[in-house]
Amino acid sequence: MNFLSMLAPVAGEMERVDAVIRARLDSDVPLVREVAQYIVASGGKRLRPALLLLAAGAAGYREKSGRSALFQLAAVVEFIHTATLLHDDVVDESQLRRGRSTANAAFGNAAAVLVGDFLYSRAFQMMVELDNMRVMQVLAEATNTIAGGEVLQLMGSHDPEVSEERYLEVIRRKTAKLFEAAARLGGVLAGSAPDLESGLADYGMHVGTAFQLVDDVLDYSGDQASIGKSLGDDLAEGKPTLPLIYAMRSGSAEQAAVVRKAIAEGGREDFPRVHEAIRASGALDYARAAAHREAQAARQAIAPLPASEYKDSLLELASFSVTRSN
Repeated sequence: MNFLSMLAPVAGEMERVDAVIRARLDSDVPLVREVAQYIVASGGKRLRPALLLLAAGAAGYREKSGRSALFQLAAVVEFIHTATLLHDDVVDESQLRRGRSTANAAFGNAAAVLVGDFLYSRAFQMMVELDNMRVMQVLAEATNTIAGGEVLQLMGSHDPEVSEERYLEVIRRKTAKLFEAAARLGGVLAGSAPDLESGLADYGMHVGTAFQLVDDVLDYSGDQASIGKSLGDDLAEGKPTLPLIYAMRSGSAEQAAVVRKAIAEGGREDFPRVHEAIRASGALDYARAAAHREAQAARQAIAPLPASEYKDSLLELASFSVTRSN
């Protein structure tokens, strides 16, 4: 099953979500419109809003009338995600995302940061319009956790002493938290029992963790044209990701020294030697195995949900998270 067929149960609803996104990106400030339209045109999988729709469907929300809240909330999740990407790219000084120049490369850091702020504030405007305190609690907690994860990652930048446990805490806060919130919100809208809502949230957290683990693997093994960014970006930014952590722990003393130096200094000069250390130590296999465990935990988390095409897609999404090449 490919990505598009996996999302087939919500394909029509995703078109409605895209319509909401386009409408709510409008602004009377020309630069906001220009940057926002550039971001939308750059594509992306719309994975988090699709996850919300699938979770809601799996939890039975499709049987309820009046679905505009669902589309609006899915757009909110995408706005929050896009705002974090804008800010991430400025912090990381990234030049390429999804095969195109990043917004900061195209429009400058100031514009990227400020339009990110616009997206955050627009998301909260839309959230308040839904007048659902539980929804606001989930998203307020998620955005705060994500911001904390960003700071935690910054603190670990260029630090070869970062442990695997610290690394996992960062990605669960920085990346997996919005997956968790999107899946939980599907259960919230459906009025799910607490155990089913928690199961959906756990599913989202594990799938989000698996996605980030595979992202970190692809940074050393992917095809640049496929992944849409430069290989070795994490190394250039001094990010101690799991392949690097494992290579330092399990490789030879010489390999560990090469990786430690590369993390501490950043840049791409040592990328060939680091890449060889990662390959020789089995670090990529180790990280992929960790991603597979997360995907399996995600599948187990939604086992109590009744059978449906939506649940089937969620199970396929868990598998896709570890088999994808971009």
